[in-house]
Amino acid sequence: MGAGRAVSISLDGVRDKNLMQLKKLNSVLFPVRYNDKYYADALASGEFTKLAYYSDICVGSIACRIEKKEGGAVRVYIMTLGVLAPYRGIGIGTKLLNHVLDLCGKQNIGEIYLHVQTNNEDAINFYKKFGFEITETIHNYYTNITPPDCYVVTKYIAQPQPKK
Repeated sequence: MGAGRAVSISLDGVRDKNLMQLKKLNSVLFPVRYNDKYYADALASGEFTKLAYYSDICVGSIACRIEKKEGGAVRVYIMTLGVLAPYRGIGIGTKLLNHVLDLCGKQNIGEIYLHVQTNNEDAINFYKKFGFEITETIHNYYTNITPPDCYVVTKYIAQPQPKK
């Protein structure tokens, strides 16, 4: 690395041809194995699922699912957001989350949420910095990891009011 050279962090969409990158990241980052439905939902979400590159090395991702609520409103569920340990703390997770939050604002999506293991204080604190709140505790949510409990962490996004 040259002295003073700005390091570029870029985002790229997930498609069939680079889906293995997401699978490889998930196998390293998370204690859970994800099924085909997870990957189908990630691909179907389009711009809401991204890979993050640090100087052309794939180091992180966010994968979301778009959900329709009763009454037709749409909300976003963050299935996973992760960055490889050596690349944490330099804004990659922030860039991924801000990308999805910006999309929610542009598409008038008023709610975004996720599940976080109750002992994952780093993740809880990360999301709180962006205005997420713990809205529920679910006991025995996880089957093969300890603790099995999770928090539902939610951010409600204020929708622009129509001008009168």
